Amino acid sequence: MRILVTGAAGFLGSHLTDRLLAADHSVFGVDNLSTGSMKNLSHLEREPRFEFLEHDISAPFDSGRVDFVFNFASPASPVDYARLGVETLMVGSEGTKNALDIARKYNAGFLHASTSECYGDPLEHPQTEEYWGHVNPIGPRSVYDEAKRFSEALVMAYHRYYGVDTHMVRIFNTYGPRLQKNDGRIISNFMMQALKGEDLTVYGDGKQTRSFCYVADEIEGILRLSQSEEHLPVNIGNPIEWTAIDCARAVIEVTGSSSKIVHHPLPQDDPTRRQPDISKARRLLGWEPKIDLKTGLELSLDYFRACVETPV
Repeated sequence: MRILVTGAAGFLGSHLTDRLLAADHSVFGVDNLSTGSMKNLSHLEREPRFEFLEHDISAPFDSGRVDFVFNFASPASPVDYARLGVETLMVGSEGTKNALDIARKYNAGFLHASTSECYGDPLEHPQTEEYWGHVNPIGPRSVYDEAKRFSEALVMAYHRYYGVDTHMVRIFNTYGPRLQKNDGRIISNFMMQALKGEDLTVYGDGKQTRSFCYVADEIEGILRLSQSEEHLPVNIGNPIEWTAIDCARAVIEVTGSSSKIVHHPLPQDDPTRRQPDISKARRLLGWEPKIDLKTGLELSLDYFRACVETPV
């Protein structure tokens, strides 16, 4: 197949591109490089089955005929969407519409990368796909949360009114090589601090929880969803819950660092608990993650070590 990947130079988009090429598809990648990096795609420089367009999908574009669209374009880290708030809202609205219009024009399948942030600071735990969420629509995180919630509504509208074959994945915390080193998320923060010998910054009392999925597991779940007949959102994430402070200790152990743990105030609207219920993914896709956190951190170690050694 010929496949369009928006956000192709990003963390997940570049890993997805690699998997699609490995499966003998051709890929048309689009990215405006506001948060993605061509370093993530440099190994594809001479790959004839890969085309790249530097473009902001919030403006209309045409990839030419494609068989499938993976819509992964969006700032995704708190650091980035705090800096690019309006752009985040636009790519979640106009950008998603433009990608959907391509899928509609060419009768292509469509998978949208949504997020666990649709659940906000959840009152239901663990989070099932049926939970409508507890989100502050005007808080500092709203530019991302509401962009993704609007995207989901738009994707469902294109499915219901235009018959587009759509799919939606709600992605939970994912980590691994190519994760931005300064993106403000917990794994990248801890790995960089530990490898530099700096104190590890834990916000609040460190009892807030996250569920960490290694990138290879995440991409496998996404690909299975794209081949399914499910049109409603599906959680793809690791259901094993870690407190922030236990994650910090795991990073110190894996890196062999002598870093200490220090506590800073908890940011506004930071979710206190995050854990996916993946019963639906298990039932419909036969998917569950295989790589535990310690193994995933070990697999990520060389990448983060190189980030420290070559800071530019």
